[in-house]
Amino acid sequence: MIKMYEDIIEIAKRRGFFWPSFSIYGGFSGFYDYGPLGVLLKDNIIKIWKENYLQDSTAFLDTPNLTPEPVFKASGHIDRFSDIACECTKCKNKFKLETVLKFNKIEKIPKNLKEGLELVEEFKLKCPVCGTIIKNISDFNLMFKANDMYLRPETAQGIFVNFKLLYNYNKGKLPMVVGQVGKGFRNEISPRQSLIRLKEFNQCEIEAFFDPEHLEFKELYAYSEIKLLPNNGNPFYGNIAEAYDKKIIPNKALAYFVLKTQVILNKIGIDNDKLRFRQHNPDERAHYASDSWDAEAIIDDEWFEIVGIANRTNFDLKNHDRESRESMKINIDNREIIPYVIEPSYGIDRIIISLLTQSVYKRDNGYNVLKLDSRVSPFHLAIFPLMKKEKLVDKAKNFYSELLKNDKYIIYDDVGSIGKRYARQDEIGTPYCITVDFQTLEDDTVTIRCRDSMKQERKKISDLLTNKYGEIIQ
Repeated sequence: MIKMYEDIIEIAKRRGFFWPSFSIYGGFSGFYDYGPLGVLLKDNIIKIWKENYLQDSTAFLDTPNLTPEPVFKASGHIDRFSDIACECTKCKNKFKLETVLKFNKIEKIPKNLKEGLELVEEFKLKCPVCGTIIKNISDFNLMFKANDMYLRPETAQGIFVNFKLLYNYNKGKLPMVVGQVGKGFRNEISPRQSLIRLKEFNQCEIEAFFDPEHLEFKELYAYSEIKLLPNNGNPFYGNIAEAYDKKIIPNKALAYFVLKTQVILNKIGIDNDKLRFRQHNPDERAHYASDSWDAEAIIDDEWFEIVGIANRTNFDLKNHDRESRESMKINIDNREIIPYVIEPSYGIDRIIISLLTQSVYKRDNGYNVLKLDSRVSPFHLAIFPLMKKEKLVDKAKNFYSELLKNDKYIIYDDVGSIGKRYARQDEIGTPYCITVDFQTLEDDTVTIRCRDSMKQERKKISDLLTNKYGEIIQ
């Protein structure tokens, strides 16, 4: 397999997708800035996510990044949201114990620090960097604390504490789907691999509330083939409706949101042959989950979680019911219940690095091409004058100004040769380039070049300025 991760990191910095934060001070691991193109790409991905969940009558919320301590005490994060950390006594590098176990080819996952200590003693684990035997391990809380407040490690609790207000907004009906876009913060032991493991990251989370006796949403349908890896070790290939019928995912609501995740990731540009859904083993689930499936994308030859879909049952609402002054109980059909919750949580940064890595390829001439769908590409069109001649430049700029009335995602470029401009736009994923040339001055036609096929054809400017513009460039 041709590995493209390192190429994307170089392209991202050079072209303006993303780069390390605070680089003039040497940079700090776990923090990345989105550049001009990265901001547009991220916004487009979030737009696809939001529009698709609006189809499910989702209500969206925006809650603070800082959260009072009692909220996370109730949710279990203060006591249980931690990893086991290792520190090498020689090279002073820090790692998650899971990383060290994986490096030493040990498949066991400790449930707690006691089990971790036993594994360290039994297997004499070597440091992944220098080979020294690891001796120092400890519990490491993953949350950032600021006095009596915490930076949230997930956006979910902001939704849970507002459940009663949201339920009233939803006219007292279940199911109820609530979404939030926002920042999450985790004090990662070993932040690494650019956007993959960050201390500050972008999340799009959904909390879908259900009557525990009716864990179903919309009907499942026979979408394209999905790869499921249940924790029983028997892979499944088929569509999600078949997977539910075979009880591979016996919870219909959970199955629906697995399907929804596949649909959205496909629209963003993640291919099914580079996507799988893996069920967590019981000992790796989060403390709040009774079942979890990760949507994993492949980057070069390694799989990474990009979306987590969890059945949180009534864990969070039950705890907030007990610890707060607000009852989370509701009455449905003369039954007093606390709703169950299905949560698909999208890691936007990981989706972006997966998409970019899967989309880039090299032409025979060695030039990079970023094959992004027009729905997510930072720009839909680039407008060029063939040469920097006054009449061509004036014509191209006027045409560019007129096109902006129909589509704001257009860029004008007259720097360098026409070949370099084509290559530059190919590398940032622009699907189409339009060139104003000398023939344009005679008959008001322009050349449209397709990024993927590199074919060119002439079109009338008047046609491109009509409402059929979108159809014409496809």
